[in-house]
Amino acid sequence: QVQLVESGGDKVLTGGSLRLSCAASGRTFSSYRMAWFRQAPGKEREFVAAISVTGSSKYYADFVKGRFTISRDNAKNTMYLQMNDLRPADPAVYYCAGRGNSYADLAARYVYDYWGQGTQVTVSL
Repeated sequence: QVQLVESGGDKVLTGGSLRLSCAASGRTFSSYRMAWFRQAPGKEREFVAAISVTGSSKYYADFVKGRFTISRDNAKNTMYLQMNDLRPADPAVYYCAGRGNSYADLAARYVYDYWGQGTQVTVSL
């Protein structure tokens, strides 16, 4: 099992940047495919980005391509989401999620076994 804890959420101005972190407990982090999702009030939780176990493959939702970068440091049991050019549509609670290293649609919420508690991102004009 793995426990996930997000951090880094804050309030920033439009156009600003934030880096979210997802710290994982346990010794098997390097064997988990990881992802970021977000959920705004009144909306479904949506896929943001995913990363393979080695970090060599990355996948993004269209609305964050070119602005957000997902990465991981297996030696530190940590995943990151660098968010640049934050926009009024980006505020949400951002969650990290993990699953084993088997084939799956990484954009689908239901394939993930482990979730963090979320971190709030707020963007003001």
